[in-house]
Amino acid sequence: MRPYARITGTGSSLPPQRLSNADMVALLAQRGVASSDDWIVERTGIRARHFAADGVYASDLAAQACRSALAAAAVEPQQVDLIIVATSTPDMVFPSTAAILQHKLGIAACPAFDVQAVCSGFIYALTLANALIQTGSARTALVVGAEVFSRLLDFNDRSTCVLFGDGAGAVLLQASETPGILATDIHADGRYSDILCVPGHVAGGQVLGRPLLKMDGQAVFRLAVEVLEDTARTVLAQAGKTAADVDWLIPHQANIRIMQSTAKKLKLPMDKVVVTVDQHGNTSAASIPLALDHAVCAGRIQPGDTLLLEGVGGGFTWGAVLLDF
Repeated sequence: MRPYARITGTGSSLPPQRLSNADMVALLAQRGVASSDDWIVERTGIRARHFAADGVYASDLAAQACRSALAAAAVEPQQVDLIIVATSTPDMVFPSTAAILQHKLGIAACPAFDVQAVCSGFIYALTLANALIQTGSARTALVVGAEVFSRLLDFNDRSTCVLFGDGAGAVLLQASETPGILATDIHADGRYSDILCVPGHVAGGQVLGRPLLKMDGQAVFRLAVEVLEDTARTVLAQAGKTAADVDWLIPHQANIRIMQSTAKKLKLPMDKVVVTVDQHGNTSAASIPLALDHAVCAGRIQPGDTLLLEGVGGGFTWGAVLLDF
């Protein structure tokens, strides 16, 4: 019988520097860019975000989140036999942030690699780890989303720079005889690669292109609302469940209006939706595991609860995971 994969521990990490909307408005004003707390909250639901200090990398935030997840599961680092890091802001071109994280955790020899699916990255990484555990290739996996997105922001573009923040979230996924992950669903459509991207690259020792985030907000909103409903219904159908069976919806924390629209389409009340976007902003691949850990630590999510995780990101990528916690 193939093993199941269950989450046995969660952890998260946020940089100490917290910027309220007032802080962001003041920062933009220094550049001659006008904004306001009301404008940001009305359009996004965001009230604050965290930025990493100079010299702090995605692997540093990931290591803190992983140590918390390991402690929550009472598992020693040496028991880990797989590390997958979802990030769009790696420490360097190569080696992978996962390999650097492995060293920082004092783990040796197990496979470690990155997944780049932007804000859907954690869903992709969790799907891969689940498959590897089911095939017997791994038994104890750290699955991490870690980002320092503040370093990709154009602070002359108020429509994007107020949206994003830095952080990391991690889960420990272990083989089990008891069902945990019930269904997964991941997709990509490169036709929409230009609506959310960072069009820069390194060549000949120079950065070519523009290595700052650009986004067509309206196009992203329209597509996100459509695909989030579809992928949610897909995993529910795979597991033989309906939205009424979901105890908690944990969506990618991008925009409160997208989250409200998805919940409405699934006929889920907002009191069943985990919301952290107001305090963390959009932390890309870190947003879902960050929200999960905060809800677990607050005692809202309990063992046996059914969780629906879903995200969308640049690529355009999207997907969902349904699991029993």
